[in-house]
Amino acid sequence: MDGPDDKRLHEIEARLHREDPRFARALGHGRPCRPREYRHTRTWLLLAVALAVLGTGIALAHELLIAAGLVLAGVAGEMFDPHRGERCRGERPPHDS
Repeated sequence: MDGPDDKRLHEIEARLHREDPRFARALGHGRPCRPREYRHTRTWLLLAVALAVLGTGIALAHELLIAAGLVLAGVAGEMFDPHRGERCRGERPPHDS
């Protein structure tokens, strides 16, 4: 017999599948992976490219490359924020108690 807690658990499960299907699928198979908020492979790659462009710009004394490297580094830094999507939609990040 389903109770009120079961309904709430089904709602949480449905939201998890909607937000991060890869994490939910891996969790269902018993091999959890990192949630989407903590997967930063592309971010690290962008940061490496930004630092390479910045270093090249400094070595060649080329202002446009320096500016591009700084902009790319700023974008990569913003991508490390796990709550950036919530902030863009106007939601408040969860408070740690």
